[in-house]
Amino acid sequence: MDIKEVKELMEQFDRSSLTEFDLHEGSFELYMNKNKGSRQAAPTVEIERVAVDQPKEVVTAEVEVNETSSSAQPEVGNIISSPIVGVVYLQSSPDQPAFKEVGDSVGKGETVCIIEAMKLLNEVVSDFEGTIAEVLVENEDVVEYGQPLFRIN
Repeated sequence: MDIKEVKELMEQFDRSSLTEFDLHEGSFELYMNKNKGSRQAAPTVEIERVAVDQPKEVVTAEVEVNETSSSAQPEVGNIISSPIVGVVYLQSSPDQPAFKEVGDSVGKGETVCIIEAMKLLNEVVSDFEGTIAEVLVENEDVVEYGQPLFRIN
């Protein structure tokens, strides 16, 4: 992903009603947050946008880029990926426990999370039996199609 694509994503994010955006593409990761707080400390990048006959507007977004080492060992296990783009919920409601946490056993067809897309709640079910080895997203993260959500051993 080049800088032009990143700037375009930032502009679209700024115009949208989303408050957080998290993109994973290979070893590239982009996290943007409009909230005052952040899920983690990240460097801040400011982009100036100048329009004719209007005052200058500065848009601030947090950008985090992680490059993974090629010497890192590949993760073992099966991956449950996002079937759609949307907001992931790891629990059925804020006052309920998470569907599945690290160490929990999971059966084929069991609900592991919910993804909200266009005001519709879509249950994500496991295609595998095993134990949750890793939860790869945080509650209320924006996820992309095909983005890994859970690793099952």
